[in-house]
Amino acid sequence: MAFEAVGDVCREQARAREILPLAAADEDRSDWNKSDTDAAPESDLSFYLKRLFLPLRREGGQLIAATADTSAENIAWLQAAYGPVRVVGVPKGALLAEIQRRFESRLTEDSVFALARETPSLSARQIITPRQCAALCLLLLAIGASLFVWTVDAAWMLVAAMSLVLWLTVLFRTALALIGAGRNQHAPPVSGGRDANLPLYTVVVPLYREAHMIPALSRFLLDLDYPRDRLQIIVALEADDTETVLAAKALSGVAPFEVVRVPQSHPRTKPKAANFALQFARGEFVVVYDAEDRPEPDQLRKAVAEFRRQPRATACLQARLVFTNRRHWIAIQAALDYSVWFGFLLHGLDRLGIPMPLGGTSNHFRASVLRAIHAWDPFNVTEDADIGIRLAALGYRVSMLDSTTHEEAPEQIGAWIKQRSRWLKGYMQTWLVHSRSTSAFMGRAGLRGFFGFHLFIGGTVLSALLNPILWMVCLISVLFESPPAQAFGYVSAGGIIASNSFLTVLAVAGSAWRGDGRFSVHGIWAPLYWLLISFAAYRGLWQLITRPFYWEKTAHGASRPGRA
Repeated sequence: MAFEAVGDVCREQARAREILPLAAADEDRSDWNKSDTDAAPESDLSFYLKRLFLPLRREGGQLIAATADTSAENIAWLQAAYGPVRVVGVPKGALLAEIQRRFESRLTEDSVFALARETPSLSARQIITPRQCAALCLLLLAIGASLFVWTVDAAWMLVAAMSLVLWLTVLFRTALALIGAGRNQHAPPVSGGRDANLPLYTVVVPLYREAHMIPALSRFLLDLDYPRDRLQIIVALEADDTETVLAAKALSGVAPFEVVRVPQSHPRTKPKAANFALQFARGEFVVVYDAEDRPEPDQLRKAVAEFRRQPRATACLQARLVFTNRRHWIAIQAALDYSVWFGFLLHGLDRLGIPMPLGGTSNHFRASVLRAIHAWDPFNVTEDADIGIRLAALGYRVSMLDSTTHEEAPEQIGAWIKQRSRWLKGYMQTWLVHSRSTSAFMGRAGLRGFFGFHLFIGGTVLSALLNPILWMVCLISVLFESPPAQAFGYVSAGGIIASNSFLTVLAVAGSAWRGDGRFSVHGIWAPLYWLLISFAAYRGLWQLITRPFYWEKTAHGASRPGRA
């Protein structure tokens, strides 16, 4: 079996001292060296990758082309496009490696700068615009001046405004949960049609320092209920990740796996790796999975059926994500959080047609739309949330898919803090990017979408930042008995008690509603969990200022070392 071979490689990798070559690097390069690079212009790069061929040279008016697809249909296409063609069959891995070697600079540049080059206003490469910076400075100046001139009254209004933000954010989430509960029923099973009618589907799995995950990952991916001849699995690796490249060597010759090594470049982020891999994708639909993901076997079939049922404007389907490891307190809290998020809130956004921030995995895309919007933003460290909002800003729609992917939650608070800091830093980037052009965003997403975006994305950021401030105001007011201090205490207490109570009810009731009642009691820790989120938010804010594009890697596989 393929994963058994991978396991053998993994057991040997500890003795390896250098990266073993992949694909074409193992082949005799004499035939490639005879080719004429002028016969393969860079402008046709997308055709080479889609049709699995590479022009080598011309001889007597005839094009000599290497191809990994010698089907009659592909050869007919080559002849129609290039005239008389003589094909030379080569292994697919060798062909793709040679294409990458020749066009690596172009592939890398497009994976990093395509979005920033074509639509700079939608890229997080620029953290904050001069106009946004001026508006923020004026706001802070106005608050400071008001506190200096009308100290007590201005402070009271500021505390009231912060409490109001918490109120609005939590009430909006509660309303979304109630609305989403009405759409939270499982749909009848679907198959996506007969095997002969299923399209080519591309699975992209970016990995970094995750050699130990490859055996289990390959097993679960091969268990997907989808025809092998209509499945393309791209494993995207960082070129200098020695151990993972070595472990993936056993996959490079096993259908439907294809191994792509991402050259070193800045920024070093998951979306950049996904963008690089996307250029090698040939499927009509594309889905991204993480190393620890365990999608339901029929998820791809369900996605095909749902895409065919939905209008063409539906560009992406988001599957439910569920944390399955619940042996530690922080993992249980994260699981309850996910239960509300993917079980109710996103369904509410879907039903109301409000821009939906995607989860980090199990996003199923129409490949044509994904390319049209220049794919993921490599400068946004929460690229999933950004691309969901960007799709809405460009007139597309994201909807939920009735399928589940099982994931692994961090089991240590330190690891969870790092992960949540990155997520919230990315939410800040996303909020800044899509607040640059109010009229354009409102024109596409509508008034409801505009306010929903700010309440959901902006509210997530602001509530996390303001929550501990209101706690401090409330606690300080207890130490003083003056009427102004008590007034501050009442206002701040009203905000934090009401908002924390709603969050607790959502955590407890959401878990019970999803049929996981034995964990519902842990929802009473929601206020403490929210304070940890606030700590992560301030950490993310500091990183946004000091290291905006730094990707803090989350280690996977810690909860099941035996299986991996």
